[in-house]
Amino acid sequence: MPSIDGARLLGDLHRLRDFGRYETGVHRPTYTKPDMAARHWLMERMVEAGLAPEIDGIGNVLGRSPAPGPKLLVGSHTESQNHAGWLDGPLGVMYGVELARVLPGHIDVAAWADEEGHYGVFLGSRSAVGEVSEAEIDACRNADDGKPLRAALAEAGLAGRPRLRLDPARYRGYLEAHIEQGDELEALGLKIGVVTSIVGIWTFRVVFTGVQNHAGTTRMAIRKDAGVALARLCTEIERRMPGVGGPRSVWTVGRITLSPGAQSIIPGRAEMFLQVRDADPAVLAHMRAAVFAMVAEADAAGPCGATVEQIFETTPHVMLPAFRAALSRAAERHAPGLHQEMPSGAGHDAQMIGKIMPAAMLFVPSIGGISHDIAEDTAPEDIVLGCQVLADAAAEILAAG
Repeated sequence: MPSIDGARLLGDLHRLRDFGRYETGVHRPTYTKPDMAARHWLMERMVEAGLAPEIDGIGNVLGRSPAPGPKLLVGSHTESQNHAGWLDGPLGVMYGVELARVLPGHIDVAAWADEEGHYGVFLGSRSAVGEVSEAEIDACRNADDGKPLRAALAEAGLAGRPRLRLDPARYRGYLEAHIEQGDELEALGLKIGVVTSIVGIWTFRVVFTGVQNHAGTTRMAIRKDAGVALARLCTEIERRMPGVGGPRSVWTVGRITLSPGAQSIIPGRAEMFLQVRDADPAVLAHMRAAVFAMVAEADAAGPCGATVEQIFETTPHVMLPAFRAALSRAAERHAPGLHQEMPSGAGHDAQMIGKIMPAAMLFVPSIGGISHDIAEDTAPEDIVLGCQVLADAAAEILAAG
């Protein structure tokens, strides 16, 4: 079995952390100068690992082995959420580079663009499997400032470059490693999570329409306060959703906007985004039905009108059992009794790449279960262990033919 160099791996991860460093984390949004500098630095590391790298027109970096023979594709992403953690994504990319060093000739490495959704939904990995049209690129805007994706690509030096399309015939499959982003492994005293499936993510936009009016002169009895109506729905969701979802279902109201948003004006409009997640499509369907029912009840009860639309949906994706078994065997060799199979509550590029080739994922613990925050961290020994487990599993998969 291959033997990874833990000190080298940790050094690479800490060097990547320097691009967009922010306090104890990073601020490296997609296509910004720190993000592009990180991608070009990564390409240099790929060359050192014996790969031939290129960056495509959506920002994907792919390092290909020039050697003949069977290949595994290993990757994740390198951009970050705003003012967030240093391991969410980079861990899996640098694992890939380390595997290319210890399994020479058999590993291609990818850093997919915009997994974090600054402009779209899994833009890079979806583009690589043929799901992103030129019209979608034209329509994409930055979630924070509205910048058109075309402008961002031009500023990043990517305009006019072709977008790569993966050839599944080249690969035995795809492996992705990631921090857990939750606290289950740590709480159970475990070191490795072998992912069984990646949840589906369904997002809804709910809008309440009331009457905007003066906050001091409008009697309470006649108010049509859209903000109050929205707050009541939030409470109803928390009350009813536990009886609808499954044991691992989660739901989040992630953004609320009151219009006009002034302290002396009764909101005439209120908007919220509700996201639900589960690995079972049937459970997701029940949750969607409950959301639509609750909004319809709120609309009928008044005094504000209420509407709901589903604006986003990903399909749950099951990881390949044979790859999962290889990961579990490798985990047992290096961390006997300290691993488990578990679903992923977050979305990952693996569910997109998994549409065209076999895929599997490995988790390492997140300290305190924290992610998408500058406090995100994983113990160095857990980082090294996870890479060694992935390398062993990759070698077994390649040997199996």
